Amino acid sequence: MPTIIACFKWVIDEAYIRRGFSGDLDFSSVDYKISDYDRNAIEEAVRLKGSHGGSVIAMTVGTPEATKGVKDALSRGPDQACFIADADFNKLEPSQTAAILADVIRSRIVNYDLILCGEGSSDLYAQQVGARLAEHLEIPCISFVQKVDIDGGQVVAERRVEEGIEIVAAPLPALVTVLPEINVPRIPGVKDTLTASKKPVMTIRKGDLAPLGGARLQTVGMTAARMDRICEKFGTEAAEITRFVDALRKKAVIS
Repeated sequence: MPTIIACFKWVIDEAYIRRGFSGDLDFSSVDYKISDYDRNAIEEAVRLKGSHGGSVIAMTVGTPEATKGVKDALSRGPDQACFIADADFNKLEPSQTAAILADVIRSRIVNYDLILCGEGSSDLYAQQVGARLAEHLEIPCISFVQKVDIDGGQVVAERRVEEGIEIVAAPLPALVTVLPEINVPRIPGVKDTLTASKKPVMTIRKGDLAPLGGARLQTVGMTAARMDRICEKFGTEAAEITRFVDALRKKAVIS
């Protein structure tokens, strides 16, 4: 029976981000959530467990305040969680996150079969953690997967590519990054939330890990998107339609 690791990230809920007066982003009233794409990874891990048995470990790297996210993840079906927490982990970038996850998996979760990650995170969306983690662990990586199953000692996946759908297989252990269309994540009920509080959580601190390397990707700034309205009106006559088309061409909306 397989042991499946579902990686997730506790991120800012973009619905609470506001635009400041100077065009910057206001994070003063934000709330947090599990990254939307990672909810799909957790759901798929639990679905595979339902089909093949085994167990699911939810794993995340973050600050100690992300405890709420660990409980949320456990309420979605995993059997246990691995919480790698430190106050310095508030601005990790993909290469650092992948290195930390790899360190913990190698040293504490030796016998695993499959790792599931979202295709990217809701905040940074760099799409690097899954591939970098597989590289660290020296296991196959299948990305952009919209359907996955375990068949004996291998994982079989349908991945979306520009030309259509590609069906691939890889020996276990392997890592898969999933697309949102792979499933519809469940909404935990009251019973699920209460049960989550009783599930085991392995907490690991920075001091238990190998020294962390420097960041390779840095965010130098963020500004709110602008939407400028011209408020120009056009009639329905032929001449007005021609003027409308010419206006679109000038704005490079059409060629």
